[in-house]
Amino acid sequence: MKYNSIICLTAVAAHLLGKGLTMKTLTKCYGHKYLIIVGVFGVVDFMSNCSTLLPSTKQYTESPWGSYEDVKNAFDNIVPGQTTLKDLEALGFSPGQTPNVELLNYLDIIQKFMPNQSIRIEDLDPAIQTCLKVKDLCTGLRVSPEFIGNKRYGNLFLDLLNFERKTKISGWRFEALLVVIDNVVVYKLSSGQPKVLRDENKRNPLGPIQDIRVDPPSVGF
Repeated sequence: MKYNSIICLTAVAAHLLGKGLTMKTLTKCYGHKYLIIVGVFGVVDFMSNCSTLLPSTKQYTESPWGSYEDVKNAFDNIVPGQTTLKDLEALGFSPGQTPNVELLNYLDIIQKFMPNQSIRIEDLDPAIQTCLKVKDLCTGLRVSPEFIGNKRYGNLFLDLLNFERKTKISGWRFEALLVVIDNVVVYKLSSGQPKVLRDENKRNPLGPIQDIRVDPPSVGF
């Protein structure tokens, strides 16, 4: 006597839940028909629970600091009017030793502090005013360390077929601007994000054919 379809489907569900005793039941259900179903659903179940196989990327600027707190503490030790270029070497802000330190001339500093004509030189910090007066004797240092990680998560099956892609973005950013006259720091300014954390969810109803572009046929005259 053959088992009915309801019993067989129950056996399939039980097998997917890990009850191995249902294999004997499945083989009696219309040959190996339901074993194929088990295989198909087993693959789908495996892919939907293996988000660890999804790719991840990391974007970072090479620097001596491993965290936002590290670079912020180093920056806090800079004292305008006292800290010299030699001192900056020990703190990690030396353009000759630390990678990705951008050198600015006085024209770059003008663009930074006076982006439009509504800002007058009298409105600026006295140290910046002095910098713009001495021109070539003034140098700016801009340091922008960051660490941003992108980790895809969610359903592996939907991700690989481009139906839905979820990405968690995390990390930190810091930017420091130092103004130096005669080898002494006269001004400092910082900004940044101590904790970057956001989610991106991209859904494509058409899956793998969502981004396929079909050009209209050209009509000759």
